[in-house]
Amino acid sequence: MDTVLLSETTDVKEVLPLDAPLPQSRYSFSQRFRSGYHALWYRLSDGLKWSRGLYRETPVGHLTQFRGKRLARIAVLQRRFDVRFEQQYAVMTAIKSYDYLDILDQAWTFLGKPRPVGGVMHDVGASNFWYARALHAFFSPASLTGVEVEGYRIYSNGYSRWDYAQGYVADLPRTSFKVCDYTQYTDSADTIIAWFPFVSAAPVLAWRMPLRVLSPHTLFRRVAENLSPGGLFVMVNQGCEEAMIAFDRCRRAGLQFENSCEVRSTVRPRRIPPVVSWWRCC
Repeated sequence: MDTVLLSETTDVKEVLPLDAPLPQSRYSFSQRFRSGYHALWYRLSDGLKWSRGLYRETPVGHLTQFRGKRLARIAVLQRRFDVRFEQQYAVMTAIKSYDYLDILDQAWTFLGKPRPVGGVMHDVGASNFWYARALHAFFSPASLTGVEVEGYRIYSNGYSRWDYAQGYVADLPRTSFKVCDYTQYTDSADTIIAWFPFVSAAPVLAWRMPLRVLSPHTLFRRVAENLSPGGLFVMVNQGCEEAMIAFDRCRRAGLQFENSCEVRSTVRPRRIPPVVSWWRCC
């Protein structure tokens, strides 16, 4: 049984036996009912393809919410990556963007290898792609595509995910947002990243999605097929338990594990620390 011993310098710990058995579960009546309800709204939004027009946030300008260690960490990220998310975004989007950038930076510090810069990059499950600017800051991709299966969900202000995404990518070079199921997306990429991909039922329902979108083996097999020779798949999971399920599915789909780490101190406090892992084609 292989395990990964993580560096203490990035506030991480030993995690994840790769040969752990995959938990077995059955969908309850409640889960099936909720899935059917979400499926109805999913079909409505996808069929309507509602757009109110490009949405832009009002920049907050300055962050005053943090003190001490977290403020110092944001200052480091600002210097290292030459970013000021608060000058483009409202406060919550700015903080979340620093948080994602921080997770990537800590993970690569642990890995001890140069981050991939340039090339074609896909983001799997992009939501409204609010973090596209953070990906540009870290990876400097030659092109970046965010792919989201439910791209027309309507928010309470009448704008859709599509509207938000168009605002987030409007000023970024060679960046696009596509509404489709990534399992059906066949373009190749040098780097593919997935933030908290669905690998179990509970998160799917929590995000108000039908259970039919839960197909991790098919998803990771598509990732393996889309990776260019020598390409890299980066996955971020919600804690060790979810990561163990995802690791099993990745391995079965033909991806080769390289390394992983658990990031225990982040800009946004989390009850469950994220686990970052790196994969290649077998």
